[in-house]
Amino acid sequence: MGLINAFLKNGHLVVAIAPEDEYSKLLIEKGCEFVPLEMEEKGSNPVKDALLVLELYKIYKAVSPDFILQYTIKPNIYGTIAANLLGIPCINNVSGLGTVFLHNNFTSRVAQLLYKIAFKYPKKVFFQNSDDLQLFLDKKLIKKEITGLLPGSGVNIDAFKPREFIRNDSFTFLVIARLLYDKGIVEFVEGARIIRQKGINARCQLLGFTDFNTRLGIPQSLLEGWISEGIVEYLGTTDNVASYIYKADCVVLPSYREGTPRTLLEAAALGKPLIATNVPGCKEVVDNDYNGFLCEAKDAEDLANKMVRIYNLADEQLSNFGKNSRKKIEEKFNEQIVFKKYFEALDLPYKN
Repeated sequence: MGLINAFLKNGHLVVAIAPEDEYSKLLIEKGCEFVPLEMEEKGSNPVKDALLVLELYKIYKAVSPDFILQYTIKPNIYGTIAANLLGIPCINNVSGLGTVFLHNNFTSRVAQLLYKIAFKYPKKVFFQNSDDLQLFLDKKLIKKEITGLLPGSGVNIDAFKPREFIRNDSFTFLVIARLLYDKGIVEFVEGARIIRQKGINARCQLLGFTDFNTRLGIPQSLLEGWISEGIVEYLGTTDNVASYIYKADCVVLPSYREGTPRTLLEAAALGKPLIATNVPGCKEVVDNDYNGFLCEAKDAEDLANKMVRIYNLADEQLSNFGKNSRKKIEEKFNEQIVFKKYFEALDLPYKN
């Protein structure tokens, strides 16, 4: 939304093309035109994917934009093919590699082949961390000269401001993520169980969408078991994530791989200490023993050890971790950096 607002503010017309949902009206209220798109978020049915190229081709031809900006794997691949057929330049954003690069299987190999085909054509492809960029270069999926690096999606540092430091009487760890195995949800719950066994009476909370109907999602029965056991609190979903971050003492993300996770960026901007896995995306936001701790992925014991270390910090140390988080965001993750790089790639003047 920040980038969309920057385009609108600079006098450009923005047409948003996406599956219609409860947030579509917000795009229209902001001043965008909205075109609904029929697209399955998951799945790799070749017939449906071929139809997606056709659907995007028809929409792109009707809209006739000067540029197309694309996000996520399917638009990045199939949208690029459609745009190339019409001779419309596009700029892609690899906001994370998702589960497809976490597993070396047939689906992963097909995805990499499709990336290699599609990424011959964009004017620019932005990556959100250097590890993802290097992986694409190593696998020869893209030419270096069309790549660029962004600090995630950036953060509006004026909208996300820290409050006065207050430590909760019952120390609170918060994970903000879709409830998927690859987000490290099981490790977080096991970590919560371990620190409880050590006699630490902390609150461990989960905030985010459930995905019960996919094999990647945490089953409903498992989540309900954790809740009844009293190991974690499930907070559901919200459009006001900041209000929950403010109430937490530490924000945790035990993910297996990320682009640059917005949850960590926003938590850091709000001046919170962080714990995250030492993996691409997460390690860009967390500097070990500076604004939080890094732990090993898929290692509940190591995660628990880092949770204990954060818990045992004196108030002054905990407060300093939070201040360091804010400082890092101001220096490296201000969303203005993202806007300027996009406008530069588009050869457009930018006015803040």
